[in-house]
Amino acid sequence: MARMIEKPLPIARDHILLKLRSDGAPAPEPGQFVNIKAASGTDPLVRRPFSVFDYNDGIMEIIIKIVGRGTRLISGIPAGEDIDMLGPLGKGFTLINGGRALLIGGGVGNAPLFYLARELKRRGTSVTFVYGARTADLIYCRDRFASAVDEFIISTDDGSQGRGGYCTETGCERLSGGGFDRVYVCGPTPMMAGMARLAADNPAPMEVSLENYFGCGVGLCSGCTIETDSGLRRTCVDGPVMDARTIRWDSLS
Repeated sequence: MARMIEKPLPIARDHILLKLRSDGAPAPEPGQFVNIKAASGTDPLVRRPFSVFDYNDGIMEIIIKIVGRGTRLISGIPAGEDIDMLGPLGKGFTLINGGRALLIGGGVGNAPLFYLARELKRRGTSVTFVYGARTADLIYCRDRFASAVDEFIISTDDGSQGRGGYCTETGCERLSGGGFDRVYVCGPTPMMAGMARLAADNPAPMEVSLENYFGCGVGLCSGCTIETDSGLRRTCVDGPVMDARTIRWDSLS
């Protein structure tokens, strides 16, 4: 259970920021997610999974992209109301101490990388962040991202802000320069698959946070199973963060 401490804040087209107080819940690790029930009763029945954007002193921030009835209901929850939330859940990112990290996000997939970036910086890691969006009005919390990292690069598909083209192109360009100790990627599945293929020969370990549909969020329904080199894995408990090079990306297309 958590409580909405502020009214949901619009931060970009079709994106809102939630601030929740989750007293009693453990602090989330970067890359973990929470499962939120959109409304009381059974309509809608299935919870919605959301990654953690930031966390400080019991206050959790979540960024939601409004795509349907469930997320629209969540966007209308008033300040002070309790919400039915499970979490934090899942497996988070592998954190490094020192060195250099390259973070590449696409769309709402940028959200979990912000919390990761802050934690990496706290551990003395130099962070380069490539922020991908389809167009300028879908970019959220730009100043917060920019101030949290050492190098911040915006890439929009249509060139309306920052560099034009896909964030995978910018990410691979930065990666090819060498010197990164770890790469972290989150975004639409085709974008992550593309990044994994383009960077297959680079020696830096790469983790991805999978965007999948979690029916239960705790591994019971097997609705989020994917194929990996070591067999079937449930995204909600074996992930959502996984080694990019072990995933059989062709099975997800």
